[in-house]
Amino acid sequence: MNYRHAYHAGNFADVVKHAVLSRLVEYLKQKDKAFRVIDTHAGIGRYDLASMEAGKTGEWQGGIGRLFEAALEPRTAALLEPYLEAVRLENSDGGLRRYPGSPLMVRYLLRKQDRLTAIELHHEDAARLKAVFAGDFQTRVIELDGWLALGAHLPPKEKRGLVLVDPPFEEDGEFERLVENLRRAHRRWPGGIYALWYPIKDRKAVAAFRAALKATGIPKLLDIAFEIRPASSDPSLDGSGLVVVNPPFTLEAELRVMLPALHRALAVEQPSRWTVEWLAGE
Repeated sequence: MNYRHAYHAGNFADVVKHAVLSRLVEYLKQKDKAFRVIDTHAGIGRYDLASMEAGKTGEWQGGIGRLFEAALEPRTAALLEPYLEAVRLENSDGGLRRYPGSPLMVRYLLRKQDRLTAIELHHEDAARLKAVFAGDFQTRVIELDGWLALGAHLPPKEKRGLVLVDPPFEEDGEFERLVENLRRAHRRWPGGIYALWYPIKDRKAVAAFRAALKATGIPKLLDIAFEIRPASSDPSLDGSGLVVVNPPFTLEAELRVMLPALHRALAVEQPSRWTVEWLAGE
């Protein structure tokens, strides 16, 4: 699949990822002390859902397009409100025309004392991202290979925060790179929260990834998997996952409220499922 994110912005995988990401940021805000969010593969920040790329796949219609109009029970609505409010702020003129990527969504949630480091390797994308955050003293955009940031930029000076690792999975070996770079980052900053995104296409590769994470010996690994259809005979994005390292103690209970509602809104074929599983505890 073409993973230029403009083709996939706002799809079901983005919805789940950003819903969880918003809960992580909201948890960090419970203390007054400043924190930093580091987005290692930040993209362009803002996506036009009426663009040629988005129109070619139409994936957003099965993602944020469905959730934006869904009727949600009060507990779910409260948990999703920070995320959905960020989407609404991008569409203040009504309707649904623009979608905030991870760095922009996070930026909407930050307080005045918090900071964002958004890292993007591709020159043109980094330039567009810098334009989105021009004049914003709370955000630093760096044109750099995001994998390198897991060494050079950890730990942040705030000593509190979150690292989102959302690689494009354009090359072979990305699962292995995730594991090795998490191992390296965790040695530098064992107390940070890490969120590692991955696609569910090749079930054997996903199983091997989970086993490799367990073998690292890193504690507090929570795996969140969300499938919208059963395994396909041809490789396709049947689901996505997010491994959270050092998750907030509140997260698991929140997921068990949010994920059933998201699955009802976004699943396209049964049998499909969502799961929350501890790969490693304390």
